[in-house]
Amino acid sequence: MNRKIAVITGASSGFGLLTAIELARNNFDVIATMRDTKKSESLLSEARLNRVEENITVAELDVTSQPSIEKLKEYVEEIGRIDLLFNNAGYASAGFVEEIPIEEFRKQFETNFFGAIAVTQSFLPLMRSQGKGTIINMSSISGRMGFPGMSPYVSSKHALEGWSECLRLEMMPFGVKVVLVEAGSYKTNIWSSGKHVTERSLHAGSPYYQYMNQIQQYIYNGSESFGEPREVAMKIANIAMEHNPQLRYPIGKGVKWSVFLKNMLKWTFWEKAFLKILNK
Repeated sequence: MNRKIAVITGASSGFGLLTAIELARNNFDVIATMRDTKKSESLLSEARLNRVEENITVAELDVTSQPSIEKLKEYVEEIGRIDLLFNNAGYASAGFVEEIPIEEFRKQFETNFFGAIAVTQSFLPLMRSQGKGTIINMSSISGRMGFPGMSPYVSSKHALEGWSECLRLEMMPFGVKVVLVEAGSYKTNIWSSGKHVTERSLHAGSPYYQYMNQIQQYIYNGSESFGEPREVAMKIANIAMEHNPQLRYPIGKGVKWSVFLKNMLKWTFWEKAFLKILNK
Protein backbone atom coordinates (compact mmCIF):
# COMPACT_ATOMS: atom_id res chain seq x y z
CA MET A 1 0.00 0.00 0.00
CA ASN A 2 1.74 3.13 -1.25
CA ARG A 3 -0.79 5.77 -0.27
CA LYS A 4 -1.01 7.08 3.27
CA ILE A 5 -4.19 6.56 5.29
CA ALA A 6 -6.07 9.55 6.71
CA VAL A 7 -9.12 9.49 8.99
CA ILE A 8 -11.25 12.63 9.14
CA THR A 9 -14.14 13.23 11.54
CA GLY A 10 -16.97 15.57 10.58
CA ALA A 11 -16.32 15.25 6.83
CA SER A 12 -19.82 15.97 5.54
CA SER A 13 -19.24 19.73 5.21
CA GLY A 14 -16.92 22.66 5.87
CA PHE A 15 -13.28 22.09 6.71
CA GLY A 16 -13.74 18.33 6.94
CA LEU A 17 -15.17 17.98 3.43
CA LEU A 18 -12.59 20.26 1.83
CA THR A 19 -9.70 18.64 3.68
CA ALA A 20 -10.82 15.20 2.51
CA ILE A 21 -10.61 16.44 -1.08
CA GLU A 22 -7.21 18.08 -0.59
CA LEU A 23 -5.73 14.99 1.03
CA ALA A 24 -7.14 12.75 -1.68
CA ARG A 25 -5.59 15.05 -4.29
CA ASN A 26 -2.28 14.58 -2.46
CA ASN A 27 -2.40 10.80 -2.79
CA PHE A 28 -3.92 9.93 0.60
CA ASP A 29 -6.53 7.24 0.99
CA VAL A 30 -9.14 9.12 3.02
CA ILE A 31 -11.63 7.58 5.39
CA ALA A 32 -14.16 10.41 5.55
CA THR A 33 -16.41 9.91 8.56
CA MET A 34 -19.70 11.54 9.44
CA ARG A 35 -22.56 10.89 11.81
CA ASP A 36 -25.13 10.57 8.99
CA THR A 37 -23.72 9.02 5.83
CA LYS A 38 -26.83 10.17 3.94
CA LYS A 39 -25.16 13.60 4.00
CA SER A 40 -22.17 12.36 2.02
CA GLU A 41 -23.39 13.44 -1.42
CA SER A 42 -21.76 16.89 -1.26
CA LEU A 43 -18.42 15.26 -0.49
CA LEU A 44 -18.78 12.58 -3.15
CA SER A 45 -19.89 15.13 -5.75
CA GLU A 46 -16.83 17.27 -5.00
CA ALA A 47 -14.65 14.15 -5.16
CA ARG A 48 -16.01 13.32 -8.62
CA LEU A 49 -15.34 16.86 -9.82
CA ASN A 50 -11.74 16.51 -8.64
CA ARG A 51 -11.45 12.94 -9.96
CA VAL A 52 -10.43 11.57 -6.57
CA GLU A 53 -13.51 9.51 -5.71
CA GLU A 54 -11.43 6.32 -5.67
CA ASN A 55 -9.31 7.78 -2.87
CA ILE A 56 -12.26 8.47 -0.54
CA THR A 57 -14.23 6.01 1.56
CA VAL A 58 -17.23 7.25 3.52
CA ALA A 59 -17.72 5.72 6.97
CA GLU A 60 -20.26 6.29 9.72
CA LEU A 61 -18.96 7.78 12.96
CA ASP A 62 -20.63 9.47 15.90
CA VAL A 63 -17.77 10.81 18.03
CA THR A 64 -20.04 10.79 21.09
CA SER A 65 -20.77 7.04 20.75
CA GLN A 66 -18.15 4.55 21.94
CA PRO A 67 -19.66 1.64 19.94
CA SER A 68 -19.47 3.78 16.81
CA ILE A 69 -15.83 4.63 17.54
CA GLU A 70 -14.99 0.96 18.18
CA LYS A 71 -16.51 -0.02 14.84
CA LEU A 72 -14.31 2.51 13.02
CA LYS A 73 -11.27 1.39 15.01
CA GLU A 74 -11.79 -2.22 13.92
CA TYR A 75 -12.09 -1.11 10.30
CA VAL A 76 -8.82 0.86 10.43
CA GLU A 77 -7.01 -1.94 12.26
CA GLU A 78 -7.95 -4.28 9.41
CA ILE A 79 -6.18 -1.88 7.05
CA GLY A 80 -3.23 -2.01 9.42
CA ARG A 81 -2.07 1.59 9.54
CA ILE A 82 -3.11 5.19 10.06
CA ASP A 83 -0.89 8.09 9.07
CA LEU A 84 -3.18 11.02 9.87
CA LEU A 85 -6.09 11.63 12.22
CA PHE A 86 -7.90 14.92 11.70
CA ASN A 87 -10.24 15.62 14.64
CA ASN A 88 -12.62 18.05 12.97
CA ALA A 89 -16.11 17.08 14.17
CA GLY A 90 -17.71 19.87 16.15
CA TYR A 91 -20.31 22.58 16.33
CA ALA A 92 -20.66 25.98 17.98
CA SER A 93 -23.03 26.61 20.89
CA ALA A 94 -23.69 30.16 22.05
CA GLY A 95 -25.66 32.30 24.48
CA PHE A 96 -25.00 34.05 27.77
CA VAL A 97 -23.78 32.00 30.70
CA GLU A 98 -26.68 32.89 33.00
CA GLU A 99 -29.15 31.58 30.44
CA ILE A 100 -27.43 28.45 29.14
CA PRO A 101 -28.63 25.17 30.70
CA ILE A 102 -25.67 23.19 32.00
CA GLU A 103 -26.73 20.34 29.72
CA GLU A 104 -25.93 22.52 26.70
CA PHE A 105 -22.39 22.98 28.00
CA ARG A 106 -22.10 19.21 28.46
CA LYS A 107 -23.34 18.50 24.92
CA GLN A 108 -20.84 21.02 23.52
CA PHE A 109 -17.97 19.34 25.35
CA GLU A 110 -19.16 15.84 24.43
CA THR A 111 -18.62 16.59 20.74
CA ASN A 112 -15.87 19.21 20.61
CA PHE A 113 -13.67 17.91 23.43
CA PHE A 114 -14.54 14.45 24.73
CA GLY A 115 -15.30 13.27 21.19
CA ALA A 116 -11.79 14.22 20.08
CA ILE A 117 -10.30 12.44 23.10
CA ALA A 118 -12.31 9.26 22.54
CA VAL A 119 -11.46 9.01 18.84
CA THR A 120 -7.78 9.76 19.49
CA GLN A 121 -7.53 7.17 22.27
CA SER A 122 -8.83 4.50 19.90
CA PHE A 123 -6.01 5.09 17.41
CA LEU A 124 -3.09 5.86 19.74
CA PRO A 125 -2.05 2.20 20.20
CA LEU A 126 -1.73 1.72 16.43
CA MET A 127 0.12 5.01 15.94
CA ARG A 128 2.43 4.30 18.87
CA SER A 129 3.27 0.81 17.61
CA GLN A 130 3.95 2.26 14.14
CA GLY A 131 6.28 4.83 15.63
CA LYS A 132 4.78 7.52 13.45
CA GLY A 133 1.63 9.44 12.61
CA THR A 134 0.13 12.90 12.88
CA ILE A 135 -2.92 14.02 14.87
CA ILE A 136 -4.37 17.36 13.79
CA ASN A 137 -6.96 18.89 16.10
CA MET A 138 -9.25 21.53 14.64
CA SER A 139 -9.13 24.41 17.07
CA SER A 140 -9.94 28.08 16.62
CA ILE A 141 -8.83 31.52 17.64
CA SER A 142 -11.55 30.92 20.24
CA GLY A 143 -9.14 28.48 21.84
CA ARG A 144 -6.81 31.37 22.60
CA MET A 145 -9.22 34.14 23.64
CA GLY A 146 -12.72 34.60 25.00
CA PHE A 147 -15.69 36.23 23.30
CA PRO A 148 -18.98 37.25 24.94
CA GLY A 149 -22.00 35.13 24.20
CA MET A 150 -19.97 32.12 23.05
CA SER A 151 -18.73 30.53 26.26
CA PRO A 152 -19.69 26.88 25.48
CA TYR A 153 -17.74 26.90 22.21
CA VAL A 154 -14.85 29.00 23.52
CA SER A 155 -14.37 26.90 26.63
CA SER A 156 -14.45 23.65 24.63
CA LYS A 157 -11.69 24.97 22.36
CA HIS A 158 -9.61 26.19 25.33
CA ALA A 159 -9.87 22.67 26.75
CA LEU A 160 -8.85 21.17 23.41
CA GLU A 161 -5.77 23.40 23.33
CA GLY A 162 -4.57 22.35 26.78
CA TRP A 163 -5.22 18.69 26.14
CA SER A 164 -3.35 18.87 22.82
CA GLU A 165 -0.30 20.35 24.52
CA CYS A 166 -0.25 17.45 26.98
CA LEU A 167 -0.80 14.87 24.24
CA ARG A 168 2.00 16.30 22.08
CA LEU A 169 4.48 16.00 24.95
CA GLU A 170 3.31 12.47 25.74
CA MET A 171 3.56 11.20 22.16
CA MET A 172 6.79 12.88 21.05
CA PRO A 173 9.00 10.00 22.31
CA PHE A 174 6.90 7.60 20.19
CA GLY A 175 7.21 9.53 16.93
CA VAL A 176 3.58 10.72 16.89
CA LYS A 177 3.04 14.43 16.18
CA VAL A 178 0.15 16.47 17.60
CA VAL A 179 -0.90 19.71 15.92
CA LEU A 180 -3.45 22.46 16.53
CA VAL A 181 -4.93 24.42 13.63
CA GLU A 182 -6.33 27.69 15.01
CA ALA A 183 -8.71 29.11 12.43
CA GLY A 184 -10.19 32.57 12.42
CA SER A 185 -13.43 33.49 10.65
CA TYR A 186 -14.17 31.50 7.52
CA LYS A 187 -17.19 31.02 5.28
CA THR A 188 -18.49 27.84 6.89
CA ASN A 189 -21.94 27.22 8.39
CA ILE A 190 -20.74 26.87 11.99
CA TRP A 191 -22.40 30.14 13.11
CA SER A 192 -24.74 30.98 10.26
CA SER A 193 -27.73 28.82 11.21
CA GLY A 194 -28.04 30.12 14.76
CA LYS A 195 -29.65 26.80 15.76
CA HIS A 196 -27.21 26.31 18.62
CA VAL A 197 -27.85 29.66 20.29
CA THR A 198 -29.62 28.97 23.56
CA GLU A 199 -33.30 29.90 23.28
CA ARG A 200 -33.44 32.28 26.25
CA SER A 201 -30.74 34.59 24.86
CA LEU A 202 -32.77 35.02 21.66
CA HIS A 203 -35.93 35.97 23.55
CA ALA A 204 -36.87 39.66 23.63
CA GLY A 205 -37.44 39.40 27.37
CA SER A 206 -33.85 38.41 28.04
CA PRO A 207 -31.67 41.04 29.78
CA TYR A 208 -28.97 40.02 27.25
CA TYR A 209 -31.21 40.29 24.18
CA GLN A 210 -29.76 43.56 22.90
CA TYR A 211 -26.20 42.44 23.64
CA MET A 212 -26.79 39.15 21.79
CA ASN A 213 -28.16 41.03 18.80
CA GLN A 214 -25.09 43.29 18.75
CA ILE A 215 -22.82 40.25 18.68
CA GLN A 216 -24.79 38.59 15.91
CA GLN A 217 -24.82 41.83 13.94
CA TYR A 218 -21.06 42.17 14.40
CA ILE A 219 -20.54 38.66 13.00
CA TYR A 220 -22.97 39.32 10.13
CA ASN A 221 -21.35 42.64 9.20
CA GLY A 222 -17.94 41.02 9.03
CA SER A 223 -19.05 37.93 7.13
CA GLU A 224 -18.12 39.37 3.73
CA SER A 225 -14.48 39.49 4.78
CA PHE A 226 -14.44 35.91 6.08
CA GLY A 227 -11.80 33.72 4.46
CA GLU A 228 -12.33 30.92 1.97
CA PRO A 229 -12.31 27.61 3.90
CA ARG A 230 -10.26 25.89 1.19
CA GLU A 231 -7.30 27.88 2.52
CA VAL A 232 -7.54 25.95 5.78
CA ALA A 233 -7.93 22.63 3.97
CA MET A 234 -4.79 23.30 1.94
CA LYS A 235 -2.89 24.22 5.11
CA ILE A 236 -3.96 20.96 6.78
CA ALA A 237 -2.87 18.96 3.73
CA ASN A 238 0.52 20.67 3.85
CA ILE A 239 0.88 19.95 7.59
CA ALA A 240 0.00 16.31 6.96
CA MET A 241 3.03 15.99 4.69
CA GLU A 242 5.47 17.76 7.03
CA HIS A 243 8.06 15.57 8.76
CA ASN A 244 8.22 17.68 11.91
CA PRO A 245 5.18 20.00 12.17
CA GLN A 246 4.98 22.64 14.87
CA LEU A 247 2.33 22.61 17.58
CA ARG A 248 0.21 25.61 16.54
CA TYR A 249 -0.81 26.94 13.14
CA PRO A 250 -2.92 30.10 13.48
CA ILE A 251 -4.62 30.90 10.19
CA GLY A 252 -7.04 33.54 8.97
CA LYS A 253 -7.35 37.29 8.63
CA GLY A 254 -6.03 39.08 11.73
CA VAL A 255 -5.59 35.88 13.76
CA LYS A 256 -1.84 36.16 14.40
CA TRP A 257 -2.16 39.87 15.20
CA SER A 258 -5.04 39.28 17.62
CA VAL A 259 -3.15 36.55 19.46
CA PHE A 260 -0.06 38.77 19.64
CA LEU A 261 -2.04 41.67 21.12
CA LYS A 262 -3.83 39.39 23.58
CA ASN A 263 -0.46 38.14 24.84
CA MET A 264 1.18 41.56 24.96
CA LEU A 265 -1.52 43.84 26.35
CA LYS A 266 -2.62 43.96 29.96
CA TRP A 267 -6.07 42.50 30.36
CA THR A 268 -7.63 45.90 31.17
CA PHE A 269 -6.42 47.36 27.85
CA TRP A 270 -7.48 44.30 25.93
CA GLU A 271 -10.89 44.39 27.60
CA LYS A 272 -11.52 48.03 26.68
CA ALA A 273 -10.36 47.57 23.11
CA PHE A 274 -12.49 44.47 22.69
CA LEU A 275 -15.69 45.98 24.09
CA LYS A 276 -15.17 49.09 22.00
CA ILE A 277 -15.47 46.95 18.90
CA LEU A 278 -18.94 45.92 20.08
CA ASN A 279 -19.84 49.48 21.08
CA LYS A 280 -20.32 48.44 24.69
